[in-house]
Formats: sequence, C-alpha cells, structure tokens
Amino acid sequence: MIFRNSGTQGHSWADTLKVYREPATVRMLLLGFSAGLPLMLVLGTLSFWLREAGIDRSTIGYLSWVGLAYAFKWAWAPLVDRMPIPFLTRWLGRRRSWLLLSQSAIIAGLIGMAFNDPRLDLQPVIWCALMVAFGSATQDIALDAFRIESADIDRQAALAAGYQTGYRLAMIWAGAGVLWIAARAEVIDGRTYQAGAWHIAYLAMAASMAVGVLTVLFSTEPVRRILPPARNAAAWLDDVVIGPFRDFILRYRWQAVLILALIAIYRISDVVMGIMANPFYVDMGYSKDEVAAVTKIFGIVMTLLGAFIGGALSMRFGMMRILTLGAILSSASNLLFAWLAGHGHDVSMLVLVISADNLAGGIASAAFIAYLSSLTNIDYSATQYALLSSMMLLLPKFLAGYSGTYVDAYGYSNFFIATALLGLPVIVLLWLAARTHTRTVRSEQ
Repeated sequence: MIFRNSGTQGHSWADTLKVYREPATVRMLLLGFSAGLPLMLVLGTLSFWLREAGIDRSTIGYLSWVGLAYAFKWAWAPLVDRMPIPFLTRWLGRRRSWLLLSQSAIIAGLIGMAFNDPRLDLQPVIWCALMVAFGSATQDIALDAFRIESADIDRQAALAAGYQTGYRLAMIWAGAGVLWIAARAEVIDGRTYQAGAWHIAYLAMAASMAVGVLTVLFSTEPVRRILPPARNAAAWLDDVVIGPFRDFILRYRWQAVLILALIAIYRISDVVMGIMANPFYVDMGYSKDEVAAVTKIFGIVMTLLGAFIGGALSMRFGMMRILTLGAILSSASNLLFAWLAGHGHDVSMLVLVISADNLAGGIASAAFIAYLSSLTNIDYSATQYALLSSMMLLLPKFLAGYSGTYVDAYGYSNFFIATALLGLPVIVLLWLAARTHTRTVRSEQ
C-alpha cells in the first residue's frame, strides 16, 4: 500500500509541538469552529430539541438521514474544486470564495430553523436543516482542500489536531451553549417544552458563524495552481469529475478496495451510537444543565485532549498504529454506555463514561483525518478528500437512521452493545492494511 510520509519520527518533542503555534494551525482552529457548529445543530442538538418537543425516537432516527448530505458531498466536490464563483472568486480566490458562500447558506438555514417550531410543523425545520447540512458539507469540501493545500504532509496531523480543536470547541458551543441559552431563556410557567427558548438559542448560533466568516475574510488564499483550460466539455468532465477517481484507482490499484472498505466503516461505532445519545440523556432524566456541563463541555475537553494526543502520537509513531488504537478504544467505550443504561441516572457515572468515550474519539479522529489527507493527490485535493470523507459517513449514517427503531424494539443497553460489536470488522481491516503497508515498505527498501 502506498502512503505519503506520515510523520516526523526522530524529531524532539519540543520541535514536534511547535507546529501547534504556526499561523496555519491557528487558522485551522478558527475554521474548524465554523465547521463544527452546523453539524451539531442539525444532528446532535437538534435531536435533543426534537425529543423534548415530543417527537418519537423512530422519527428522530430517520431524520438523522439529513446527515447523508455529508456522505454525498463528493457529487458536487468537483464543482467546488474547479468552478469559480462570479465576483467572489476574483475577490477572495477559489477556496475562500466557496467557504464564504457555504457559510452564508448555513447562516440562512439556522435562522430559518430558529423561526419554526417542530411540535407545530416539523417539515419547515427539516427543510432548513437540509439547507444547513448542504451548506456545511460544501464548507467541508472547500475547507479540507484549504487545509491540505496550506501545509506539507508532515504538518497535516498537526493541522488536523488544530482543526479538531476548533471543531470540538464549536461542538461545546453548539451543544452546551445551545442548551445553556435555551435553559436561561425559559420562563417559569410550568411547561417543560418552550419553543421560544430554542428559537433564541438557534439565532445565537447563526450569529456565531461570524467566527468562520471573519477568518475567511482575513486569511490568505493558498498558492493557486494554474490549471490548463479544457479543450471541450468532454475534456472538462474527464479532468474535473472522472480524473480524481481514476487517479486514486491507478495509484492504489487493487489495494484501493481495502482502503475504501476501511474508510467506509472506521467510524461506524461512533456515528451509529451518536444519533441516540441525546434522546438517551432525555429519557434517562438528565437536565439541560447536566447534559451541557458533562457531555458538551467536559466531554469535549476530553475530546480535545484526545485529538492532541492522537495528532502528536501520529507524528511520533505513525498513523497506522494510532488508527488501530483509536478503533479499539472507540468500540470498547460504547460498552460503557450499555452499563450506564442499566445503572440509571447518575451524574458521576456519566462523567466517567463521557471521559472514556470522548478521549477515545479524539484520538481516533485526529489519526483518521491525517490518514485521509495522506491518501489524496494535491492536484485533486478537494474532490478526493470529499470522496474519502463521504465514504466514511455513507454506511454509518444510513444505519443510524434505524437507531431509534432498534432502541424501541430492544432497549438502549442492547443498542449500545450492538454498536460496539460493529467495530470488530474495523480492527480486522486495520490489521490487513498494516500487513500490506509493511510488505510495501520492505519491497521498496
């Protein structure tokens, strides 16, 4: 298996950690915040809102298919990779113009969600959530290309850690912040569900997208590659749409099957389990403030710690080892949720479970982003990364749509055990990938 150089093994720890202070890493932290905000608001936090509004678990599970927009972003990634936006591209450049356009769509969708009540009419909320999801997926395409083109491969793990830091900080704000604002905006009138409080919270989230907008406006565009003009429409289609996929297959040949299979299921345990996490907290009797403090603030801090550990260890010991470690820890941590389901409402035990789960998730995420980045060709960075990251979500998001139905039939405990077992094939594929990679390195020596 052919991999680009995956680390700076042999450097001192001081040199390794200096990369986190570089301007490119700081920019990725701020843009990571812009990327993490909408995802929580259409999947995680939205499920809490819907459950509190009385929407049944099966419906919440099916509505998670809004997230399939992220799984199909490869379909329009070639346009984001090559097509200029009138006026904006000339002013900002190719990557920043698409970032600004997608951020505008996210803001509009969040405002639309803020002015609707799912208890009265669920359909407008769904359409606005779709707008946010498509805008967010488009932002991810442009942002991934922006990140890959901003530094060499040795720094991709650090940029991924910076991105994950901003992403997780946004998840604190889009998780704990929303719940905190909604709780503070409630009036004392005896009602457990107050739509107006959620409206205020979502308007605050729309305003928070200013972090990403300002970062785009004050960032510099990566060095633009001069692309030769296409001879005709067929040549353009071949270069923009078919070329990135052909390039990937030609570079990895039969090993591409193993790579794509690994990517397709690497995060399956986390993604499938995550859809039912917020309904689980509601049904277990945890308050908004408890969920905000433990799962959205403390938990994200643990994820940040995991992301930095994963980024540093990937640079120090190589991606494949840390990918395997992350996969094992992520699957095993789901068993703790099964134990919590039988234990009952207990904030201290929730802290323990969230600590283990989010630390494992942070390690896995940082290593996995660096792994995906190492597989791309710089000539097709946006399209190829969108394809790879889309494959990561397609099967997990599809299965997650049935998570509410599964919980209704078998209960939370069995559901969490089942999601842990979903991680076993990942470990097998990582073992095969590591063996193939070792043989390739030996043959090249």
